[in-house]
Amino acid sequence: MSDPVVIYHNPRCSKSRQTLQLLQEQGIEPRVVKYLDNPPSAEELAHILDLLGMEPRELMRRKEKEYRELGLDDPALTREQLIEAMVQHPRLIERPIVLANGKAALGRPPERVLDIL
Repeated sequence: MSDPVVIYHNPRCSKSRQTLQLLQEQGIEPRVVKYLDNPPSAEELAHILDLLGMEPRELMRRKEKEYRELGLDDPALTREQLIEAMVQHPRLIERPIVLANGKAALGRPPERVLDIL
């Protein structure tokens, strides 16, 4: 049996809602993780980044006030420090993220997640 499809979801985000609906239209009922309430651990986030082939800043919402206030544009910050900032301030994590079949995709646009199903 394959692992369940997981969506890191923010119900207030239109792209996140559209991605969840797209999955459901494909007959998939994913495990929904409301990451603002239940953020991934640093280890989970590092694994997601590896699956996405991204570095932390590529998955950060750089327009959030926390990004500026925490000085996260500082090039001296390590990957681990950036990941920890995302764990402590989950609003910084771009959404939605879908995990399926040992792969990950960012639902921007939502149709991008179809590639990993």
